[in-house]
Amino acid sequence: MDTLSTIALTWAIERRDGVAIGLTSHDRDLDVDGFEYRAAPGMTPSAVKRSGDLGADTMDVTGALSGAAISEADLLAGRWDGARVVVRAIDWDSGAVVAELGEGRIGQVETRDGAFTAELSGIASLLDRPVAEATSPECRAELGDARCRVAMAGRRRFARVVASEGTVLTVDAGEPVANAYGQGLLRWMGGGNCGLTSAVALSDGTTLTLRAAPHFEPVGALVELIEGCDKSLATCSGRFANAANFRGEPWLPGIDLLTRYPGA
Repeated sequence: MDTLSTIALTWAIERRDGVAIGLTSHDRDLDVDGFEYRAAPGMTPSAVKRSGDLGADTMDVTGALSGAAISEADLLAGRWDGARVVVRAIDWDSGAVVAELGEGRIGQVETRDGAFTAELSGIASLLDRPVAEATSPECRAELGDARCRVAMAGRRRFARVVASEGTVLTVDAGEPVANAYGQGLLRWMGGGNCGLTSAVALSDGTTLTLRAAPHFEPVGALVELIEGCDKSLATCSGRFANAANFRGEPWLPGIDLLTRYPGA
């Protein structure tokens, strides 16, 4: 048998919430080292563009939307955004890996006429990030990270959603201080949104205003509320007593200096 006739492409996809699935261009499911690659979505790859310099490797993958593997609702909810993908060529007869074609993260996803197209950006795309930070009056650190150093123990609390209207949720637990969860995060621990994360714009007592409405019914779901920070020096100093680690330049003149005038 001709060796080339037994080669199939596989994609091992791991979402940020830990869910992993395997997909293949073969006409039947494959089991490789105990990991199953499904043929149901009918995956069709584009040409793989790889470069010998520092250019980013790119690839588009098109497939049918299938409730058993990848559903349109999950794609629109963002479950697959930023998922890690490993692409291989596998001998479907022996299960041996023929070639490692690359790995990266899922970028832009489009859905149309019952099918989806996902763009895969290689790890070289990380080189497109800026090397040096730009100055800003607000803190550039994230609350609780290695540069901020605020201890997050006690700043994460569980609650249950008791009411919902658009982007406004009501939970069964109050906030420790005014607007404690503003600019923070809400992690869905149950219900249809389980595994997703929502950004909180404002909080007031037991009311939370999200930046975007939940994709699935939220009432009754258990959530984890993570305190936020408006990244101002006043909040850093007054609320967190952490001015020594403030990563911003609140008194550095900005580009509006030339437009200022006496009495403005």
